[in-house]
Amino acid sequence: MPKTLTFNQLRKIKDSLPDGSIHEIADKLDLKVETVRNYFGGHNFRDGRSAGIHIESGPDGGIVTLDNTEILDMAENILASQN
Repeated sequence: MPKTLTFNQLRKIKDSLPDGSIHEIADKLDLKVETVRNYFGGHNFRDGRSAGIHIESGPDGGIVTLDNTEILDMAENILASQN
């Protein structure tokens, strides 16, 4: 199910992840690391691919709609396990 949040919220989640988390998510989902980075707003489509993220301009970095929340869910689980 799609999820909507602001771009700044998405980047805050990414920036809060401990070192190595992007690689861990990529390994568990059998994705390239750049694809996971693209999910969090990166733009390296030469080495990675689009990950179902749609951004519309607006306040707070714009509105982001995620087609698939699997990467986000894994990131949030990593953050929850830190606390």
